[in-house]
Amino acid sequence: MTPPAETRGVAEAALQWVSEQRIGFALDEHALDAATDVNRTWKPLGELAQVCVCVCRHTPPGTSLHRAASDLLAFAWEQTRDGALFVDLQRLEPWASYPLEIYAAFASAGLRHHGYERFVSTIARTRGWRLLELLPNRRLGVLNSERRSGLPPHAEPAEELARTWLGGLPEPWTFERGAGYTLTHVVFHLTDWGRAVDRVPPHVASYVETWLPPWLDTCLEDEQWDLSCELLAIAASLPRPPDPAVVEAGWAAVAGAQEEHGALPEMGPGRHGRPVPRDFLHCYHSTLMAAYAGALTLARVGPDGARHAGPGGAREAASVEQGAAP
Repeated sequence: MTPPAETRGVAEAALQWVSEQRIGFALDEHALDAATDVNRTWKPLGELAQVCVCVCRHTPPGTSLHRAASDLLAFAWEQTRDGALFVDLQRLEPWASYPLEIYAAFASAGLRHHGYERFVSTIARTRGWRLLELLPNRRLGVLNSERRSGLPPHAEPAEELARTWLGGLPEPWTFERGAGYTLTHVVFHLTDWGRAVDRVPPHVASYVETWLPPWLDTCLEDEQWDLSCELLAIAASLPRPPDPAVVEAGWAAVAGAQEEHGALPEMGPGRHGRPVPRDFLHCYHSTLMAAYAGALTLARVGPDGARHAGPGGAREAASVEQGAAP
């Protein structure tokens, strides 16, 4: 099996599992309750939307990946009552940034609610919004969400990048699980989730290109499948992708860890025999990341395994941004 075919197989199986488990992403009648855990309601739905937007953007229309992602994106939008729930959510938590961060994924696909945008634009002009105490990588996400939603960014991304772990170019041996997730999301936000690879500053891109291979190898060895998929997505989001052998080894390991029905556990047992939960909450994110990383990788790698210099799916990106049906 060629590397592109193996990657495609992982991504297709992942989205098939997500499609079969879509009820797990549904919002219930308590979605707006103050006591509701957003990490079990809004967060999974937002992650589903974001991944589906990316898969649609980077895959040709008519393919199984594109069709599955389009169907799931429509499902996710329906869960928000075509965006109306964002108005209620933001009114309940005026200075919470997560409603806008989730909405921005839909907005980038042309799914918009003008009433919400009017409301949040007022909030975003306040001093309270500009003074939200967020970690630098999270603030980069808010800035990207503002841009995607048509709002003027309230700060300069370059300034926030310099405050992140990755932006400081730390000693590479200080990489660990928490730093790994921080750096992957910094690149996600800088590149608008793999859409604009040229937005990674050259000094940061060079640093990641140099050290991503050993970092990925470390995560694969420890069977950290969720973080490994995020790093594979980063590999496909750099101006110059790493050596193909590095990526191929990563996808081979992920393919071996993926379960027959398509789910990918967050972590494997590793050397110490960790328990491996296989319920929805412990599989959905890593499975989504497998689909996301797969779509990005396929967009950068030709059928013969040749690497592309720039991001794939440019034509699709244009149609999504113009509000065409995903």
